[in-house]
Amino acid sequence: MNIFIWIAQILLALVFAGSGFSKLVQPYEKLAARMAYVNDFTPGAMRAIGTLEVLGAIGVVLPVLTGILPWLTPLAALGLSLIQILAFTTVHLPKKEYNVLPVNLVLLLLSTFVLYGRWEFFQ
Repeated sequence: MNIFIWIAQILLALVFAGSGFSKLVQPYEKLAARMAYVNDFTPGAMRAIGTLEVLGAIGVVLPVLTGILPWLTPLAALGLSLIQILAFTTVHLPKKEYNVLPVNLVLLLLSTFVLYGRWEFFQ
């Protein structure tokens, strides 16, 4: 089971680090050309979302890997789950962007799996 949790953690870290990093370094106009929902947010909000995604990517792996504050890993997974729920309900569904919903759902399932699997640190 631990191997599957690690695989999920690594996948989440790769996806959210890449997504968050692109939101941090690419110009707002370039992001808006690639992703229609970007126009609904200010450049500062997009940078904040990118920052949260990068922090979540770090938090879902590093604490449990190093053994330093490992209880942060399930909290990071919870944060990534919330990002997906918000993306699903407030961005993609209202805009009828049904093609990206499967990606959101898979990421939500992975982050929930990590949350559940690493919950032991709270007990």
